[in-house]
Amino acid sequence: MDAIGILKQLKDKGVRFTPQRQAILEFLLETQSHPTADEIYHHVKAKFPGVSLGTIYNTLNMLKEHGHLLELSYGDMASRFDGNPKNHYHIVCSKCGKVADFHGPLIEMDQEVTEKSGFLILGHRMEFYGICPECCKGEKLN
Repeated sequence: MDAIGILKQLKDKGVRFTPQRQAILEFLLETQSHPTADEIYHHVKAKFPGVSLGTIYNTLNMLKEHGHLLELSYGDMASRFDGNPKNHYHIVCSKCGKVADFHGPLIEMDQEVTEKSGFLILGHRMEFYGICPECCKGEKLN
């Protein structure tokens, strides 16, 4: 869904949208970089100098609650945000921390895990870890 469709859907649910919130949403939909809240803040601040970090976090939380973005947490690293909430996998560089999308066949195990564990599975998340092409340049890999 594009920004206009998401904005219309959220307005129909009573969510108020400011130009700053729209800029946050558009940035998330346009980027493939899986930015942190701080990176989003610096990007939006260039266009809206008065925007606060609180506005960034409040907007990210609202978009997450309405299913329009994914929050990717990696332990003690800052969360990263993905404007593509559809089920897909990620690849994380173990050297620089870059996160990239991987679109391949999805592993459909939710029902099997439910049957074997007794848990009601609501979804799953899987990441691959490796070294990105930029970090590989000039290095010998085994």
